[in-house]
Amino acid sequence: MPVEKMQFQAETKRLLELVVNSIYTNKEIFLRELISNASDAIDKLRIESLTNSDLAEESEPEIFVLPDEKTKTITISDNGIGMTRDEVIANIGTIAKSGTKDFLDKLRESTSAAAQELIGQFGVGFYSAFIVSEKVELITRKAGTDSGVKWTSDGTGEYELEDCDKDTPGTIIVLHLKPEFIGDGEYNFTDAYEIEQLVKKYSDFVRYPIKMNFEVKGNENDEPTIEIRIVNSMKPLWTRNKSEITREEYDEFFKQQLHEWEAPREIFHVKAEGTVEYTALLCIPKHAALNLYYSDYEAGLQLYSRHVFIMEKCKDFLPDWLRFVKGLVDSPDLPLNISRELLQQSVEVKVIGKALEKNLLKQLGKMLRDDRDKYEDFWREFGKSFKIGVYNSMFDKKAQDSLKDLLLFQTSRDGKFSTLAEYVERMPESQKQIYTAAGKDVSSIERLPQMELLRERGLEVLYLTDPVDEFTVDVLRTYAEKTFQSITRENFELDDAESQKIKAEVNEIAKSHEDLLKDVRDAIGGEVKEVRLTSRLKSGAVCLVTGEGGPSLSQEKTFAAMNNPMFKATQILELNPNHAIFGKLENLHALGKDAPEFKSLCTTLYSLALLIEGVMPTDPVDLADKVTDLLTNSL
Repeated sequence: MPVEKMQFQAETKRLLELVVNSIYTNKEIFLRELISNASDAIDKLRIESLTNSDLAEESEPEIFVLPDEKTKTITISDNGIGMTRDEVIANIGTIAKSGTKDFLDKLRESTSAAAQELIGQFGVGFYSAFIVSEKVELITRKAGTDSGVKWTSDGTGEYELEDCDKDTPGTIIVLHLKPEFIGDGEYNFTDAYEIEQLVKKYSDFVRYPIKMNFEVKGNENDEPTIEIRIVNSMKPLWTRNKSEITREEYDEFFKQQLHEWEAPREIFHVKAEGTVEYTALLCIPKHAALNLYYSDYEAGLQLYSRHVFIMEKCKDFLPDWLRFVKGLVDSPDLPLNISRELLQQSVEVKVIGKALEKNLLKQLGKMLRDDRDKYEDFWREFGKSFKIGVYNSMFDKKAQDSLKDLLLFQTSRDGKFSTLAEYVERMPESQKQIYTAAGKDVSSIERLPQMELLRERGLEVLYLTDPVDEFTVDVLRTYAEKTFQSITRENFELDDAESQKIKAEVNEIAKSHEDLLKDVRDAIGGEVKEVRLTSRLKSGAVCLVTGEGGPSLSQEKTFAAMNNPMFKATQILELNPNHAIFGKLENLHALGKDAPEFKSLCTTLYSLALLIEGVMPTDPVDLADKVTDLLTNSL
């Protein structure tokens, strides 16, 4: 039969532009698509041969990729099912056949699931070849037939069909490359080693051997020889039975697959069948990435569909507080060309993500119960992620509940880590609140004057040493019906009989010193909301506490470090009426509220209270001068 020229429908050119320029923005994708089509063709031959003995495979299945610098082509061939002339028109002409206004409208809608599903069909995926080609030739022969057919097009308005001879069943696709994909530019698809790397990146786990020719040079006088190599591994590790995989194999896989220097800390291999089928091979790295909590960190899992690589960083499977988890998900229920936008809407992705999250939480909970040392090592590296997760879930009680039992805090009991459940279990029956204290480190908190009273009473305090800790407990508000109470907030008080007695005595002293307290506040200026007497101090002279509802001093410092100085703590200066300095203050106040000595002592006490909280006074030089004068006069 002579060459037959066939016209695409009028809208085909626009459809091709969408496929090439909009849907396939990654120029490398053509190779993945064509290899996937070749793999599908071999699958179809194997399936049909089960019921049709005439279609028995003539040779071992293989896919061959041949880049050619001389002809400026790249050829992809397979020995799969092949196609008849009518099937070429129907399959390779999918765009022509489906070139209706409705199909065009769907392709234009980037969020249309129906349109994106069509991208995974053979015809549309085949047209990704025109991303890199100025002309495409396809030679194919259907298994069980004697003749072949050749299809040729430049991807514009028409294609040519002609009968041809082909010795074996299968399909050969020849891409005549555009100039920008040859030579020394960003891409050179005639370079065998570049193509080899693309095969390893996108199609390493295709189940059939992908072969390539490589030129091997011998001695200087020897002619180069051609060596055929299989360039894909074919057998994905994650498809094997867990019982057959050694820890060493897992470790080596993650180091190679994820470019990690160290073997992972923990490995999770999950296979699921049912509504959605998937396999996940995940790991927790040995150490947290240096930029784990910065905006330039790229979280996400590698995504595969039927062992074909789809996406490097899919962020839609796991919540952000599991951003440290690395690995991959392979699901046959996701189309090859699912877009990032569709991933966010995909029911399958949501089902997989929820199942993975639940499994990870279950395994980490088991580690916490059964291997505490191992969990604490994990916590030191990645615990901050869980605390951030609680804070970011302030309107999601379910998410908070899933995380709160995995949280660890050091405490005043022995400085070791404790869960919230363990803290509550140790609480005296009379204790109604979970006491907390914030500071830059354990030693800073332990030196707080407010801690002295709690140590004397044998009451345990959670140490909040990470800037996110206070925000975390503020979001939780309660645990096991016990409210969190900071010992540096204005409403903190112990409710035992002795504490209530001391408080009543302090209140009586305060009534007779109202003018003094008002004048101390005026001497300090507008920095403090109130000056009052306290029952929370033992040997300490002074302390700063913060008002309820607003940020604490520690939180104010965190906001300031984020260049957000608008969030200010409401400061309250508390004086210990049983300390000798209070008597000194009374004596100086008797000289008059405007007496320089009185004002100087008031501002000095305030500066000292700031230093106790780790806050630099507004005028540190003035404080230094006053301390110097004091030392000079006392020597």
